[in-house]
Amino acid sequence: MMNNEDKIKKDIFDKVKELYKFKKNKEAFSSGETYINYAGRVYDEKEITSLVNASLDFWLTAGRYAKQFEEDFAKFLGLKYCMLVNSGSSANLLALSSLTSPKLNSKRLKPGDEVITVACGFPTTLNPIIQNNLIPVFIDVDLETYNIQADMIEKSITERTRAIFIAHTLGNPANLNKIMKLVEKYNLWFIEDNCDSLGSKYEGRYTGTFGHISTSSFYPAHHMTMGEGGAVLTNDPTLKKIILSFRDWGRDCWCEPGNDNTCGLRFDKQFGQLPSGYDHKYVYSHIGYNLKLTDMQAAIGVEQLKKLPQFIKSRKSNYLFLKNELKKYEKCFILPEATQNSEPSWFGFPILVKDNATFTRDEIVRNLNENKIATRMLFGGNLLKQPAYKNIKYKVFGSLENTDSVMNNLFWIGVYPGLTNEMLVYMVKIIKEFIKKHNSDY
Repeated sequence: MMNNEDKIKKDIFDKVKELYKFKKNKEAFSSGETYINYAGRVYDEKEITSLVNASLDFWLTAGRYAKQFEEDFAKFLGLKYCMLVNSGSSANLLALSSLTSPKLNSKRLKPGDEVITVACGFPTTLNPIIQNNLIPVFIDVDLETYNIQADMIEKSITERTRAIFIAHTLGNPANLNKIMKLVEKYNLWFIEDNCDSLGSKYEGRYTGTFGHISTSSFYPAHHMTMGEGGAVLTNDPTLKKIILSFRDWGRDCWCEPGNDNTCGLRFDKQFGQLPSGYDHKYVYSHIGYNLKLTDMQAAIGVEQLKKLPQFIKSRKSNYLFLKNELKKYEKCFILPEATQNSEPSWFGFPILVKDNATFTRDEIVRNLNENKIATRMLFGGNLLKQPAYKNIKYKVFGSLENTDSVMNNLFWIGVYPGLTNEMLVYMVKIIKEFIKKHNSDY
């Protein structure tokens, strides 16, 4: 028999479900009138109920839902440790910053060390390299996969090279076989930005499980959402402790919020030049941050994670539909190709307009947007052309010819699970009509 508190909660949750269904029934797609997003939240009353339940706890900071999500998410990927943070960008910052820890001794990254990466991507893969006074070494990408040219990596390695930090572009895995061989051969750190690639596999294994550290993002555009939020993952217990320290103000203590003296030695040790017995909860071993998330965000994630397998399936299906419908236009476009031995959980469908096409990228993008179909560039294009990076210290190995081609000629459209078949058919129809208008061969 329910007590009064449980009965009140049930009444609240029933109303949440009723409100969700009321709002959902008002949604309907109308060709040319309904805006088609490139990405977005896909949820039902279960996420809202979980969120409301967490808010009724009023714990506010990370709590029981965060703990549950960290355990469930690590289990999904087959990793030991997951640490939730407030964004994927913070996850990338923590991942790289943790490798500067003095606790890593001779393996720690130091100012001036080189980190191999790409200029074709999102700023928050690059920013932590710069913020930690390291030197990014840029390598070009391959067209079709838009991932780092793996054959060029070994040639770029010098005595200062200490790490590789890359993202799997739009869900398409990089050539991890070649990368991991070089990581082992040259004793490099490997950070895997998996923010756009959750659910992708390489040689049957999830991306995000190859690196010493990997990161995820739960921004609404990504494979699953908490609104904001991200995660840092590792199998290394030493790295886990360091990451938690950087995340939680730089403190040396590992007690969970609301818990004290889990080591039993809170007042029994001596650190630095502090007096003996100084409270371990206020000992700081790193110059850190506060990058935790709230339990309300994690509560959404707990329900989203249950839907993730279907989300991945939908993304793959939507990609195949677009690929099959647009492959006849390869005279105009370079269409995306999955990396060999991979199964991408696609974040988007990239289309590169060829130089000899009878129209430009800007023309087709404007047409799509005029017809209420959202498009995106491949993030920052060539990041070295962005105003923010005008005065950074960096190296380029080879040319960035393909990166510039992406900057000038590529756009992408959505494949996210919120796209219905009706929406996909409409998207293809608009693209086909545009091409027919500009090219008499079709």
